[in-house]
Amino acid sequence: MGEYKETLSAVISLLYRAHPWHGVPIGDRAPDVVTAYIEMSPTDTVKYELDKGTGLLKVDRPQKFSSTCPTLYGFIPQTYCAERSGAYCSERTGRPNIVGDGDPLDICILTEKPIRKSNVLIQAIPIGGLRMLDGNEADDKIVAVMVDDETFGDMREIEDCPKRLIDRLRHYFLTYKQAPDAQDKACEITHVYSRLEAREVIIRGREDYLRRYANIGNLLNKPV
Repeated sequence: MGEYKETLSAVISLLYRAHPWHGVPIGDRAPDVVTAYIEMSPTDTVKYELDKGTGLLKVDRPQKFSSTCPTLYGFIPQTYCAERSGAYCSERTGRPNIVGDGDPLDICILTEKPIRKSNVLIQAIPIGGLRMLDGNEADDKIVAVMVDDETFGDMREIEDCPKRLIDRLRHYFLTYKQAPDAQDKACEITHVYSRLEAREVIIRGREDYLRRYANIGNLLNKPV
């Protein structure tokens, strides 16, 4: 029966495309090395986003202003920002009543390679992150390097990155929703954090996913 199940799973994987959020594993070495699904590249002037229902990329909106994301940008499959993610953000910022934003965990990937297409998977090593708040919602941005990248691949801490590159990331996320004459900030970044905090953020996001989507895991492991 187990052999039949394995054969059936192999056939299904050939016939149907995996859902990038639920059907792609986070990776056996997570949180030290994770799989990342890329939604946007640095050349995109349109904001693409995963359609959660179909698993296809959709146009979220044209970029309203001139800035473009300076890195590859996407999310870590099989993560979810909910109660445990929000609680950790509250703990680290000292602000009560922070909740998760209800999305998979975002990730920015540094690489020297000019990858100009999205809808691809990349193996990435988290080295830190940006603790971003959108109102009372935690919206962390994990910063990672592409595995085996010639320029960034040996970095293991966010302090190893050029400060100007991290500043560009901070500027992008603080302004990509901001009108030039707006008085109130749409988002804020409370601080840049280390690899160890990034590991904890990923662990919390993984735990939130398993709690929210336990039925999916049960279905996948159900005897045939």
